[in-house]
Amino acid sequence: MASLANKGSSLVSTLLTQARPKLNVFMKYAKVELTPPSPGDIPAIRDGIGRLISGARTGAWKNLTVREAWLNTLITMEVCFWFYAGECIGKRHLVGYKV
Repeated sequence: MASLANKGSSLVSTLLTQARPKLNVFMKYAKVELTPPSPGDIPAIRDGIGRLISGARTGAWKNLTVREAWLNTLITMEVCFWFYAGECIGKRHLVGYKV
């Protein structure tokens, strides 16, 4: 029994040693990407929305490269999928609500 506990503790320490660099990289990006916008970011957000609306009105979306259009499509699909996943989690069912 003591050898099993010994092997378990060495396995855990090895796991932590190997996971630490990956966790540090994750935390580095999480601090930047997962923070909510600060009040200083609001003007840039408003400008971006304004450019999006004016681009839609003037037809600037017709001048996108295939790569840019594909990336925009993937980002839109990701937002839709995350919305759907949140809906499924919120209602606790894949289809419909429990009445």
